Amino acid sequence: MNNILVKECAIDDRCAYLENHHQTMHYKVIDSCSKEQCSALIERGWRRFGTMFFRPICKDCTECESIKIDVQNYKYSKSDRRVIRKASHFKIIVQRPTLTKEHLEIFTEYHNYMKKKRDWDQQNITAENYYLSFVQGHSNFGYEVLYFNEDRLIAVDLIDILEEGISSIYFYYNPEYQNFSLGKYSIYHQIEYAKQLGLSWIYLGYYVSECQSLAYKSCYKPYMTLQGRPSELDSYHWL
Repeated sequence: MNNILVKECAIDDRCAYLENHHQTMHYKVIDSCSKEQCSALIERGWRRFGTMFFRPICKDCTECESIKIDVQNYKYSKSDRRVIRKASHFKIIVQRPTLTKEHLEIFTEYHNYMKKKRDWDQQNITAENYYLSFVQGHSNFGYEVLYFNEDRLIAVDLIDILEEGISSIYFYYNPEYQNFSLGKYSIYHQIEYAKQLGLSWIYLGYYVSECQSLAYKSCYKPYMTLQGRPSELDSYHWL
């Protein structure tokens, strides 16, 4: 193995998705993770932020379901196509993750907006925090998708391009452009990009039906959900 396992632990905390719930998260930090190992973890329900991988292992709750979109069989609705047409003038650049003043400003504006809209916890991001979460650990598979209105950066989509699909890590945008449904548009772009690359899936992370910020993921059909919580040594099954 061409990596060093730095730390592995389980932490109990307040649930980030459901009120009045607690969660147990399994964390591991991997230095120099390969695309093959990252793919194996994502297929088994892990998520990646920087060099940190995590997944829920709550004993008495299975509300978090790993979900992936079936790219080749996805059919655009009339509503989908309206979103695509409306945002089609934006310029898109795919590159390795970076950190600029504009990244931090948009990230902060987006979270201030979501604090008011959905009562999200306040995010006081620093350059160091951002770098550790979204730039470090990208290896040869991590990218950012930048959206521009003319020369103005308006949205950032962090993704991993893996062996079988694209893992959607995090997306944020300038709230001034909320009427363009950029969250939906970014997923449509991922679907088309995956098709161009000959990939089969968009890994959307966790779907929680009672969490408004995650419930939207079931709208992208057809999709599959991971069965159980397989270990790295177990086979995995999506249905």
